[in-house]
Amino acid sequence: QMHLTESGGGLVQPGGSLNLSCAGSDGTFGRYTLGWFRQAPGSERELVASIKSSGLSRFYSGSVRGRFTISRDNAKNMAYLVMTNLKSEETAIYYCAANDGDLRAPGREYKFWGQGTQVTVSS
Repeated sequence: QMHLTESGGGLVQPGGSLNLSCAGSDGTFGRYTLGWFRQAPGSERELVASIKSSGLSRFYSGSVRGRFTISRDNAKNMAYLVMTNLKSEETAIYYCAANDGDLRAPGREYKFWGQGTQVTVSS
């Protein structure tokens, strides 16, 4: 059972940036597609970005494309989400998760989840 741990959340002003990290607990990390999800109170969980195990293919939701960048370093069992020009409506808990394949897979197909990190965008 692989464990995922997110870090890097916090309070940022609108227009600001945050860098999130996701640490995998073992070397199987590199086998999985990694996704970043977010969930705001009263809202459904939303896939923000995902990256294939090779790191060569990525997916971004339309709302974040051009502002967020997903990456990974399999040698370190790490994934990252760089978020720029943040908006207040992007306040949410951000989760990283791992699945066996598709970049666009829904959350229910992800096998492993982190505990989440809170991102608050507010002035």
